[in-house]
Amino acid sequence: MPLKIENVKKGIPAPEGYMKAAVFKEIGKLELQYKSIPKAGPGEVVIRTTSTTICGTDIHILHGEHPVEENRTLGHEHVGVVHEIGTGVQGLSIGERVMCGSCTPCGSCYYCQKNLSSQCIGPENDFTTPGGWRLGNTIDGTHAKYFKMPFPKHNLTKVPDVLSDEEVLLLTDIGSTGIAAAENAEIQIGDMVVVFACGPVGLCAIAGARLKGASLIIGVDGNSERLRIAKEMGADITLNFNDVDVVKEILNLSDGRGVDVAIEALGKEETFQSCLKVIRRGGCISSVGIFSGHVQIPIEHFAGGMGDHRIITTLCPGGRERMNQLISLVSQKRIDLTPMITHRFHIDEVVEAYEIFEKAKDNIIKAVITF
Repeated sequence: MPLKIENVKKGIPAPEGYMKAAVFKEIGKLELQYKSIPKAGPGEVVIRTTSTTICGTDIHILHGEHPVEENRTLGHEHVGVVHEIGTGVQGLSIGERVMCGSCTPCGSCYYCQKNLSSQCIGPENDFTTPGGWRLGNTIDGTHAKYFKMPFPKHNLTKVPDVLSDEEVLLLTDIGSTGIAAAENAEIQIGDMVVVFACGPVGLCAIAGARLKGASLIIGVDGNSERLRIAKEMGADITLNFNDVDVVKEILNLSDGRGVDVAIEALGKEETFQSCLKVIRRGGCISSVGIFSGHVQIPIEHFAGGMGDHRIITTLCPGGRERMNQLISLVSQKRIDLTPMITHRFHIDEVVEAYEIFEKAKDNIIKAVITF
């Protein structure tokens, strides 16, 4: 059981056997609590978190748009070191630096065997399970000094010593998700791509479009600082919707044809509608934003249903080999996501960090939380 919140002392280590953790209390309320340090059972591994970060999905939880249990430790992006190894776990040593994706597949269920690791329903093949996102959702997450890594055999990924925490931290969710949005859209060499919303996932989608060989990448946002970083991620042109008619400008850039791929990275009706207006016939909308409301598809923007359009959605691919692939991109300097890290906090400041991130204060994009 957690100690009472009033016992948490900022700047002072937690009592023996306990750790500080950021937990969901109720809609709109996050608290810093003491929780017991987890123990590794058979087949389990406990990780000591060295770096973690806040995701937009954590904010959806706080807003009540995605339900989790009271006192759930939030967080699902991390780098850490092995703290404790349960019986039956092989090929691992205490102190090794590791990470895992935010979706943690079991490797054996129906969806894992169908190569849909993000939709993992566990070895019990329980089709009522909400999918492979477990950390900070159905089990305690990474916004604590220690956490259990689910299914370590399939998810535990060793981090090369030559790479820092910050060089790989963002791969665990937004990097994997944004790049997958470009992969699943089947971007072809020479394609024209637009990314609506240059938040963390949208910026990673821009990097993914560049990796896939797009010849012209357009970033759309209303924040000039995010548009500046979009250029660093690989955008050729940036459009501020406060200054220009974005749809008109994109159609002009494509000679009236429309773009090959439009990536929606916000989860809003307006940006989805804009995607519909700017894709060519036979084009693709890659929707990676998390929608908390209804989305309508006006038939006039969908070529009467006869435009050979594709609409796809993407949830973060997980698993050890997915992380290894992304780490190799960093090692070979094909991608660099560190410009997206704009703020740094200690766990004692986690409530403040959430407020700044939730309200997009101080041009924040991603914040690293350390211990």
